Amino acid sequence: MALDEIFEKMHSGKIYDPNDEELMEYQETLIERVNQYNQTPATPEGLKKREEMLKEMFAEIGEGSYIEPPFHSNLGGRHVHAGKRFYSNFNLTLVDDTHIFIGDNVLIAPNVTIATACHPTSPTLRREALQYNLPVFIGNNVWIGSGALIMPGTKIGDNSIIGAGSVVTHDIPENVIAAGNPCRILREITEEDEKFYNHGVPIPEEMLEKYK
Repeated sequence: MALDEIFEKMHSGKIYDPNDEELMEYQETLIERVNQYNQTPATPEGLKKREEMLKEMFAEIGEGSYIEPPFHSNLGGRHVHAGKRFYSNFNLTLVDDTHIFIGDNVLIAPNVTIATACHPTSPTLRREALQYNLPVFIGNNVWIGSGALIMPGTKIGDNSIIGAGSVVTHDIPENVIAAGNPCRILREITEEDEKFYNHGVPIPEEMLEKYK
């Protein structure tokens, strides 16, 4: 089966067989590219090379974006659409069998997984490693804490914060702090958060003026 036909199935949300020989060979080349990125040294020349490699590997990635190595991606970022000034710390895992959309100014802490692949409940079908995929949408100005799991088919709204260790199994609206397993809303982000940080410590006036 041609790769274009396979990718159409991968993006359809329908059950398909991912064990196509041509797909697996192609996937190996994409993973090798990720390995090369992870092995590129953090010299001025190496950092420039990493930037170029991300633009080649990802479907889209905006200016000022960076991923700390190592990161992992089973399709090499081919289906990842990242905005401007996106930053991820160490050990980001992207299960990008279908599209992952990441907005502008998104911050991701270490050891986060964003997954799109699902397997059917049926033991008979799972025995054959069949799967289906659901896209993930992460809005602008989102902060995802360490060790969070963002599960297939979920959406996180603009400006929201996902607490460390959370498991996002359903949509999270914009402008909230959410945490837990399963992830649930703790509170809204309000105007007071523009004035205080760290449980009531005032943000310095000069900083408020600079970044207003």
